[in-house]
Formats: sequence, C-alpha cells, structure tokens
Amino acid sequence: MVRFVREKSKLFFINGTILTITALMMKFVTLVFNIYISNKIGSEAIGVFSLVMAVYLFFITVATSGLSIAVTCIVSEKFAKGNLTAGIKAIRTCIFFSILLGGLAGILIILFSDFITKTCLHNMVSSKPLFYIAIGLPFIAMSSCINAYFTSIRKAYKNAISQVFEFVIKIIATIILLKINISNGVEYICISLILADVISEVCSFSLIFILYLIDVKNKKLCYVRSFGQRINIVKIAFPVAITSYIRSGLSTVKQLIIPTQLEKSGLSCTNALSKYGVINGMVMPVLTFPTVLINSFSMLLVPEFSTYLAQKNYKSINFIANKIFKLTCAFSVCICSIFIFFSNELGLVIYQNLESGHYFKLLAPLIFFMYIDNIIDNILKGLNKQVGVMVCNVIDLSVTTIIIYFLLPILGIDGYIISIFISELLNFSISLFQMIKYTKLKPNFIDWVLFPMICSISSYLFLAIFHFNFIDLTFNLICNIVLFVGVYTFLFFMLNRFSKCKCQL
Repeated sequence: MVRFVREKSKLFFINGTILTITALMMKFVTLVFNIYISNKIGSEAIGVFSLVMAVYLFFITVATSGLSIAVTCIVSEKFAKGNLTAGIKAIRTCIFFSILLGGLAGILIILFSDFITKTCLHNMVSSKPLFYIAIGLPFIAMSSCINAYFTSIRKAYKNAISQVFEFVIKIIATIILLKINISNGVEYICISLILADVISEVCSFSLIFILYLIDVKNKKLCYVRSFGQRINIVKIAFPVAITSYIRSGLSTVKQLIIPTQLEKSGLSCTNALSKYGVINGMVMPVLTFPTVLINSFSMLLVPEFSTYLAQKNYKSINFIANKIFKLTCAFSVCICSIFIFFSNELGLVIYQNLESGHYFKLLAPLIFFMYIDNIIDNILKGLNKQVGVMVCNVIDLSVTTIIIYFLLPILGIDGYIISIFISELLNFSISLFQMIKYTKLKPNFIDWVLFPMICSISSYLFLAIFHFNFIDLTFNLICNIVLFVGVYTFLFFMLNRFSKCKCQL
C-alpha cells in the first residue's frame, strides 16, 4: 500500500510539475504583457474591460455548467475501476452537452446585449464585444470538457501543449489588433482584447480536440460511438450548474455594481472606473500571479482525491492533504511577506506609482487565505462535495454584495477594501470547516502557520542588516527578493528538520 501511494504521489507531482512550468511561463509573460497594456491604456480602460470580463465569465459559466467537474469525477472513477468504455461514453456525452449549452449561452448574450451595454457597462462600449464573446462560448465549453478528461487520466502534458498554443495565438492576435485599434478609444481596445481571446480559444479547441481523438484511437476505443452516463452526469453537473449560475451571477452583479456604488460616494464615473481598474485590473492580478505555482497541483487534487474516494483509501486522503497544506501554507506566507515588505518598490517597478504599492501592502494578508482556500476547494471537489463548495461561494457572494451595496456609498474605496477582506475570510472559514468535517483532518498550526511566520520574520530581520543597495531599482528589488526567499527557504527547511529530529527523540 505504501509503495502504491508513493507511486501515485510521484505521478501526481510529475503531472503537477509539467502543468506548473507551462502555466508559469505563460502567466509570467501574460502578466508582463498585461502590465505593459495597463501602463499604456490607463486604469479607466482597464476598469471598463474588467466589467466586460465580468459579463464574459458569467456566460462562460452558463456554457460550461459544471460539465468539467462531471468529466473529472466520472472518468477518474471509471478508469480507476478499469471501465474505459463507460469513461469514453461519459466524455462524449459531456462534449455534446457543451455544444448545446455553449450555443444557448451565445444566444442569451446576444438577446440581452442592449440591456448589458446600457445597464451593466455604463454605455462605455457598444454590443460588438458581446457578439464576439458569443462566438467563442461553444469552443470554450468543449475545451473545458476535454481538458478535464486529460486531467482525469493523468496526461497533463497534453493540456500543457494546448495551453501554450492558445497562449501564443492570443499574444500574437492581441499585439496585432491593439496595434490597429489602440488609438481608437476604449471600445476598440475592449474589442481587440476580446477578439484575440476568442481567436485563441478556437485555435486551442482545434488542437485539444485532435489530441483527444488521437488518445481515444491509441486506447483502441474508436468503436465507442454511443453516449452514456447521462444520469450520472446530470446528478453531478446539474446541482453544480445551478449553484454555479447563482455564484457566477452574484459575482457578476457584485463586480458591476462596484463602480456605480463608488460614484455614489462622490467619485465621478471616470474616477470610479479608474479606482476599480487599479484594484481589480492591476493589483489583484499581480497578487494572484504566484498561485500559478500551486494551481496546477491544486487542479490535480480533484481526480487524485476522487480516485482515493472511489477506493475508500482514507489514509491516503489524510496523508496527501497534510503534505499539501504544509507546503501551501509555507508558500503563501512567503509570498504574503514579499508583498508586505517590498510593497512600495513593487508598485514603482511594476506600475511606476506608489498607489498600487499601497494596495499591494494593504491586500497582501489576503494572499494566505486565498491560496489555502483554492487548495481546500479542489480537495472538496475531489471528495464529491462540489455542492458544498458552491454553497460556500454563494453565501460569500451574497454577504459581500450586500456589504458593497450599502458600504461603498458611505466609505468609498475603503468600503471596497473592507468588502474584499470580509469576502475572503468568510469563504476561507466556511471551506475550512467543511474540509475538516469531511476529511477528519486535524490542522497542525505549528507546522502550517507558526514555522512559516518565524521564517518570515527572521528573514526580514536578516535583510534589515544584510541587503543589496544597487542603483537600479528593478535589479535591486529582484536581488533582495531572491535573498529573502533563499533565507526563508533555508530556515523553513532547518526548522522542519529540527522538528522531525525532536519527534524521533
């Protein structure tokens, strides 16, 4: 049994490493490119585009409707039991459903385009970006199912190939379209960014679908033409879809009312969109960027825990969960410390202003809760507790939407910051309670929290005495961050080694 768990863990980390390296490369270049665009087009345009993306994400939710979760759970279970035919029938059925739902979502966004542009987007853009979104929705829905299939069968490298291809196409298309339209105003900037995304999604689907057909052929399952597992798919996807609609709908409403409520505090429409753009479009993407280092492993937890659940291997569930939390907490505290200790320098280097640095420091404590919550959610999904995850998100969004509606007109941007803190802490608390309830995992606060905090404070004190003082601000910042991470990692390793030796004694 121990050998089996070790082999599974090795395969898990190999797939996770492949996805992580790929995602890290893409996210880094994307972040650099987005920073360049943000500095070029300004925070107001970023704010408008963030509103368009809020609408986009809601209709993506309608198009996918929990089908990727159904694929992950059913295919993982069927392949674990050796029933490959049932697994292939399930993915075929989900692809068919995704075509229907993607088309339905596209029709809905076209039908409500006038309402969306007037009420939700403050007439800052026309309905043209929404028409382009409608074209891409069926392809996004189908891609999500096939990506879930490859994740389930532990062939992460095929998702990585598709992601790299999509990324390259998106960057090329964005550069070309922005070069043509960047001087034509906010609307054409949004059209360029949306169209580039749609083009890349269509190309990505074409590649991932070809890889899927090849995989099925290599398994000698080409003869499987019928659909199946419809009842199981509906049982998993339907409750997830309903709660997803509610969650995504609330999330969209929450994002759309922020500029409106900020205006009620005395800000002009332009300033409200600008403040919203700074936090949502500039600061938050940088704060969440490091999650790329854990997101790939986090996604792999869904099929991993789903397989352990099917095998009723509860010891492995607790063993893997404990290891994951220990490493994720250490990583989260390290990243949180970097944004607190180097906030002003990061603001100047990335966006050439201290305002973003102020928000980096202010929002940095949330990093710990956001990163851990991501891990918890995927563990719960793997344990077939998707509905619980969605209900948690719905409660969180309902509470924070109410807070935003009433607090922002009084406190302005400070009210928005408070709402973000309440949202993340509430979501984290509910998720943690559910995970402890279902896994019986006992949190080890010494290993998970105390040791990383000691390492962080000690590393900061070390840098207060020994630090670089180069003239170039960017180079100086990079060197000091690398030194901080190096000292932190060394101290964390030594503390854990000392703890193990003490336990053995």
